Amino acid sequence: MNRRFFIRKAAVGGGLLMVPGLASANLLKPSPRLTILHTNDWHSRIEPFPDDGGRNANRGGAVRRMRLIQQIRAVEPNVILLDSGDIFQGTPYFNFFAGELEMKLMSQMGYDASTIGNHDFDAGMENLVTQLGHADFPMLCANYDFKGTPLEGKTMPYKVFKRGGIKIGVFGLGIELKSLVPDELYGKTEYQDPLEKGHATASLLRNQKKCDLVICLSHLGYKYREDKVDDVELAATSSDIDIILGGHTHTFLDAPVEVPNLKGEPVIVNQVGFGGLRLGRMDVTFPGGKLRRCVACNNLRV
Repeated sequence: MNRRFFIRKAAVGGGLLMVPGLASANLLKPSPRLTILHTNDWHSRIEPFPDDGGRNANRGGAVRRMRLIQQIRAVEPNVILLDSGDIFQGTPYFNFFAGELEMKLMSQMGYDASTIGNHDFDAGMENLVTQLGHADFPMLCANYDFKGTPLEGKTMPYKVFKRGGIKIGVFGLGIELKSLVPDELYGKTEYQDPLEKGHATASLLRNQKKCDLVICLSHLGYKYREDKVDDVELAATSSDIDIILGGHTHTFLDAPVEVPNLKGEPVIVNQVGFGGLRLGRMDVTFPGGKLRRCVACNNLRV
């Protein structure tokens, strides 16, 4: 039996991904279960979208998201909450408070980790350092070298979490900042190849840290027509990444996408648009404590 997972898509309401042929004995035994909640590109959208007749009218909002997260935590024992960057920029709340409110709200919601989006540099590195002081969660990025900048020592390449006996390795990858962010806002930050750093970090988490599940928080973008690194390429060239939670391209996926990796095994790629309009959810089970055999995925409207 393969140590990793082998998932097949079933046409079930809400987007249910399962392996066919689960042994009946396994169905009778309780298995460790992990609920992954995730967001991306919420862009300082504290309040719901205005009730102006637009397609997003009166949708979203931080309070609604918080309540939804609380409802899920009330019934699920093992929850991890993650974000894929571009927390800042987009409403007057950022213009007035420079990201402080966003970080405090995410801390109150109980986020476990985030990665850095290009717009999180919009008020400069010094400001990002200041706002990280309001965060009760780490900022993860494996391919930005902040040596010699105000952000040196303020981020981590990865972090390992434990939930109900499940060991989860989470790492972050950021997009190339040149041409997206003014030079003076990211200074001496060195952008490193996300494929090289991503695969090396995933291998470390899988093989040295012995993680049962490896998750990448990516702000590379879902998929491009031009020759540019994206989540689909990251998945296809990987060996040790199980799930990629993406951002940057504001892609609304109704259900996660499966991309075969170098071993022919599926990597799950998901992204939930922008503006806090959706909360991504994945329920992952581990029969025997190790093998991931079933994933239920629902991108919930907020």
